[in-house]
Amino acid sequence: MDLWSVLFDILVLLLTAMVLGAICERLRQSAILGYLAAGTLVGPNALQFINNSTEVSGLAELGVAMLLFTIGLEFSWQRLRGLGLAALAGGTAQVVVTMSLTAAVSMFFGFSVPLALTIGAIVTLSSTAVVLRLLVARAEIESVHGRHALGILLMQDIAVVPLVLMVTVLSDGEGSLTQIGVDVATTLLWACILFFGLYLLFNRLVPRVLHFQSLQRNREIPILLAMVTGLGSTWASHKLGLSPALGAFVAGMLLAESPFATQIRADVASIRTLLVTLFFSSIGMLGDPTWFLHHLPAVLSLVLAVVIGKSLVVWLVLHRFRVPHIHALAAGLCLGQVGEFSFVLAAVGRDSLLSEDLFALVISATITTLFLTPYLVAGAPRLASMIVVPLGKMRWIETSTKDLATALTPAPAPILIIGFGPAGQAVAQAISALAARVTIVDLNSEMIPAARQLGFTGHLGDAMHADVLDHLGITSAAAVVVTIPDPATARAIVALIRSIAPQAHIIVRARYHRFLDDLWAQGAHEVVDEEKIVGLRLAALLRKRLSAEKSLS
Repeated sequence: MDLWSVLFDILVLLLTAMVLGAICERLRQSAILGYLAAGTLVGPNALQFINNSTEVSGLAELGVAMLLFTIGLEFSWQRLRGLGLAALAGGTAQVVVTMSLTAAVSMFFGFSVPLALTIGAIVTLSSTAVVLRLLVARAEIESVHGRHALGILLMQDIAVVPLVLMVTVLSDGEGSLTQIGVDVATTLLWACILFFGLYLLFNRLVPRVLHFQSLQRNREIPILLAMVTGLGSTWASHKLGLSPALGAFVAGMLLAESPFATQIRADVASIRTLLVTLFFSSIGMLGDPTWFLHHLPAVLSLVLAVVIGKSLVVWLVLHRFRVPHIHALAAGLCLGQVGEFSFVLAAVGRDSLLSEDLFALVISATITTLFLTPYLVAGAPRLASMIVVPLGKMRWIETSTKDLATALTPAPAPILIIGFGPAGQAVAQAISALAARVTIVDLNSEMIPAARQLGFTGHLGDAMHADVLDHLGITSAAAVVVTIPDPATARAIVALIRSIAPQAHIIVRARYHRFLDDLWAQGAHEVVDEEKIVGLRLAALLRKRLSAEKSLS
């Protein structure tokens, strides 16, 4: 195979994905849908080598691993505990209930037990990549329904590994139930060994390495460290016969405990974007637009069943854990789609379990539900209230005005303070009683524990990176205070904030008077002239001294 021909095909695929992704963002859709469409449109039709390229499949698998690595960076143990029993236990129950009900319905329509279980596994999973991005963009990740949706998505991601194993065993068609149970138990044992080994590595060795002064001075070494830990864990998981995505996810979750998590996430963003784009584009190649149009009624029927069925299951499961109806249903609507890892399960079961028509039906319905997801997430709280309130008035369910108000009230907008030196600390302490959410970001690792001791959320990161600002919730921030003394850095940060968060009110420190106009020009709303304030303060002290001398004379 000609390497340069494969490279050209990859470039064509990435270019198409970039254009269609931008169009989807313009239409308030997720860019991921553009990547899927790129693979569907140009993959089977224009690319000669890429469809059968094992190299591209390997890159796509790495894309999944990097996606889960960055998702794992969002889930420290402290945050997991904060999600609560309803989200975590409810997520486990959702996987079991959804899979069981889907399998039962499939068997009712005459499918075999292995095929019914495979379909159940495919339908069970929702889209972490799409839903998480939408909730963050809408500043709803800390809302009641957002936290529960997040917990369920986490449990689904953990369930990917045993589900892939199950579908693989069912596809082989060999072995008894006892043998299947032994295989599952062996895999879980290796998974525990992997987790224990990574736990020792990331809790003993990596924290000491991360705090070396050389790492804080050289920005290239932390990037290499992040890549080595993420890809190394992926490789170790593969060598143990486990899903590579499992090792990446565990590595990310263990690294999330360190204050470097935010910056590591930004450092790997570029390569993750490349690999994830290839993954979704390669998945899009599995779609068949002609088949979709010829079987539109069947596809729409399955889509309707998935959206309604999964929403109801999540609603009922969460309510069993004492989550109010309106929040439970809103979380269910957010998860009313089939996720990206379902493509992986469908590909495993293709030919041996899923016929070509059934495979095409599953793929078409999955892509359609992903297109509906932005609208479901955006309208989830209001749509849930439209359903729950009438049922409450008919006394079919119990509702409260407080729950309704909470569901429709957006989460408090965060205040972001960039730089936690003496100026940043003074600002944070002054507004601590006025702001519900204060987030600190600083490049000095010693500042993060100080911020957390004062009760603020602290992140180690470079605010000149758009990914760091996105992670901190810049798009929903009520105000941003830039306390960086360096004029060039402050100017660059203000320009970046203005480009990605036009609504944010920016207050910035001007170390020197001559840089005032530059900061105004970059989009700052208010600029504190440090030299002028110092001059006024000095003059006030001088007047006080002169007045005292005059009174004595």
